[in-house]
Amino acid sequence: MSKTPFLIATAFTLCATTLFADHADARERSRAVQRTAQGGSVAVERRNARFDSQRQRNWQADGQGNASAARSGSLSGANGGSAGYDRSAYRHADGSAGRQRSAYANGPNGGTASTSGGVSRDADGHVSGARNTTATGANGNRYTGSTTVSDGTLVHTRSCTNAAGDAIACPRGN
Repeated sequence: MSKTPFLIATAFTLCATTLFADHADARERSRAVQRTAQGGSVAVERRNARFDSQRQRNWQADGQGNASAARSGSLSGANGGSAGYDRSAYRHADGSAGRQRSAYANGPNGGTASTSGGVSRDADGHVSGARNTTATGANGNRYTGSTTVSDGTLVHTRSCTNAAGDAIACPRGN
């Protein structure tokens, strides 16, 4: 009896086991889900050679017309960049509602950006909200902007500075 087929099969098995074991170690995933009659939550986590990420969301309602939900997530890249977000919203039985959002990003070469704000409506239907945004380039130039709205009146302000803190013209979008 020839030992060659046996050796080939053994070598293939060892190579395949090593290949699949390395591949399995390179990726990790997890998910957790919880649900009740009044709400629930979901959490997801992923890891691999390129990035790590996490996401969560939850929600709840009381059956009387009141409900809320929230969601968040983050991502870290192997090259040093990162980003994340948070969101939430609510609705009340009296008709009032609102939402909040924020996000950030950090580039691997030093640039950063962040934004946050929200909008709400009271029980009488009056709407108001605001958003603030900042961004800094790797060269140190910085943009700061703010937008507010109240019952249909919108106001936006912005300013830009260079790395030394001197005012410069803000670039216009296309």
